[in-house]
Amino acid sequence: MPYKVSFISLGCAKNQVNCEQMMAAVQAEGFELLPSPDGADLAVINTCGFLAAACEEAIDNILELAALKHAGRLKKILVTGCMAQRYKEEILGELPEVDGILGTGSYGEIAAAARAVLEKGETPCRFGNIHTAEQGGPRILSTPPWYAYLRIAEGCDNHCAYCVIPSLRGKYRSRPMAELLDEAAELASAGVRELLVIAQDITRYGTDFDGTPCLAELLRELCKLDFHWIRLHYLYPDEITDELIRVIAQEPKILPYLDIPIQHCNNGILEAMNRRDTKENITSLFQTLREKIPGLVLRTSLISGLPGEGPEEFEELCEFLREMKIERAGVFPFSPEEGTKAAQMEHVDMEEAQRRAEIAVDVQSDIIDAYNESVLGEEREVLCEGFDAQAQMYVGRSYAESPDIDGRVYFTAETDPSPGEFVTVRFTGVMDGELTGERVE
Repeated sequence: MPYKVSFISLGCAKNQVNCEQMMAAVQAEGFELLPSPDGADLAVINTCGFLAAACEEAIDNILELAALKHAGRLKKILVTGCMAQRYKEEILGELPEVDGILGTGSYGEIAAAARAVLEKGETPCRFGNIHTAEQGGPRILSTPPWYAYLRIAEGCDNHCAYCVIPSLRGKYRSRPMAELLDEAAELASAGVRELLVIAQDITRYGTDFDGTPCLAELLRELCKLDFHWIRLHYLYPDEITDELIRVIAQEPKILPYLDIPIQHCNNGILEAMNRRDTKENITSLFQTLREKIPGLVLRTSLISGLPGEGPEEFEELCEFLREMKIERAGVFPFSPEEGTKAAQMEHVDMEEAQRRAEIAVDVQSDIIDAYNESVLGEEREVLCEGFDAQAQMYVGRSYAESPDIDGRVYFTAETDPSPGEFVTVRFTGVMDGELTGERVE
């Protein structure tokens, strides 16, 4: 009987890709994959360690697995990923239910670690070099069959003052273009219709080879493959070149949806956080993007309560949001993360940072409402993702909604669409902040 293994992945899409690779690795070694840890020989939990809140979520999940283990419904627990990399001693010392841990440099050792736990009763503690770890390899997709992620690089060299990612994921390493195109071709052949190009910073793709940004070239090649949509996540403002803008504007497969994390707009805060942007440059970039890319939808990430943010700086941020009319924004209260430069700087307390985040979210809600009103009557291509029994409508996404982080489009249809099918929807209303419409037959 093969060992039964179940995987849980927390955190970002980049983490999800690692989990998909681990699933493929254990299956190739003869393990059976289970959708639930209940009844498994081994549960592998791939953790996020970016923020304290993410670590708390991981611990809660570990404790749920521990309860299954105590009840005799799960035999062993392995913890992998960013929290394992960041807090290995604490996990082994304070969570005795955990039977082994793998850092972010040792994903490729998952099958060997699983056998060490299950067959030898060992407690593997494997932490390979985070700067040289293998990035490619087979995957078992955990997304719906119509979309998938293509991670084009690992690590980060930005060293923002509030961020622990470089210490968890290592230096920035682009994957060879030929390897990426082979993987993308396999995804297209498997029926993937929407390809999401991801990395901690996709705009730096190729710069670690010879200093030349290669994202525009990579995108041109990806557009030759049989994808319907190509979506871009995490472009940094200071590396968006004129050539890249031209490619995004000219290639019909590349969606006019750009995720550009800015974190703040105040120049003093940006400098203190080791960001290479200025408010003037960000403003100019956003205006240029709006001019060159028709129908552009912008997404960004913002942090309230950063060191140096007083009431005036926070109001500047809110006013910037209103002026730029950024359609999508994730707003997070500053979290002083252990080991970061920003944690040592003077900042408002967590309660005030949270209060400001809620205010910024309200500002953003007004922008979303105005945007939704502006597109009523428009017909737009929508990727159907199923039927919502509660709403009694089909659900899907247009180019303006990325999976899991944005809202969805609800629509009626006389002819039933299949999940993964592209249909044309005329927007006719708004429901709880999300667009509704009817299929144009």
